[in-house]
Amino acid sequence: MSDARPEVLFVCVHNAGRSQMAAAFLQDVAGDRVVVRSAGSAPADDVNPAVVEAMAEVGIDLRALGARPKRLDDAAVRASDVVVTMGCGDACPVFPGKRYEDWVLADPAGQGVEAVRPIRDEIERRVRGLVGSLGLADG
Repeated sequence: MSDARPEVLFVCVHNAGRSQMAAAFLQDVAGDRVVVRSAGSAPADDVNPAVVEAMAEVGIDLRALGARPKRLDDAAVRASDVVVTMGCGDACPVFPGKRYEDWVLADPAGQGVEAVRPIRDEIERRVRGLVGSLGLADG
């Protein structure tokens, strides 16, 4: 029997902020009911420290989750049912039959935790909406 869980890929340029937060929120909300990936078209060396701090404030430890920037590849896109892009533009490969969403969000790169908090909160709101649209909401 095949794994019927939806697979979601979050993509941003550096895979150090927005996509890391989105992936962590989705994993936190949906647990093992979904396969979650994140990647970047030009991954950074490490996750943004302000993002790590902002997520810790809401009880999600990105370091404990093993969060690290990863390079986007075609295989990750092919394996995904839903691809959520966050400012990667033309670097995101497009394959037929995939559901694409583009979330326009401020980039937390170079920002302090005060600037990251509203981005984090908006990502959480959008992830909860995505969970509902995938039929994964608790109920």
